[in-house]
Amino acid sequence: MYAVIQTGGKQYRVQQGDVIYVEKLATEAGANVSFDVLMLNKDETGTVIGTPVVEGAKVEGKVVGQVKGSKIIVYKYKAKKNERKKQGHRQPYTKVEITAING
Repeated sequence: MYAVIQTGGKQYRVQQGDVIYVEKLATEAGANVSFDVLMLNKDETGTVIGTPVVEGAKVEGKVVGQVKGSKIIVYKYKAKKNERKKQGHRQPYTKVEITAING
């Protein structure tokens, strides 16, 4: 059984036991979170597609921790003007372990 969930403007295909990195959630480590289900695939009964979500279906997860992604370099310059600007950025993520798919 797997489900497709949406959080932070992105969609994720998850199964029970998966660990995913989602856009930062305002929760602390050890907290439980739940996500709405866009599509649910049950092996024995087929696939259910929501409009936009599947009624009565939820994906439960546990927050493992807050992490940061790898550093990217943003470099801007204007030719022939001696104008340069170098910045680094590390995107914050929340590490979530999927504990159950209810539906």
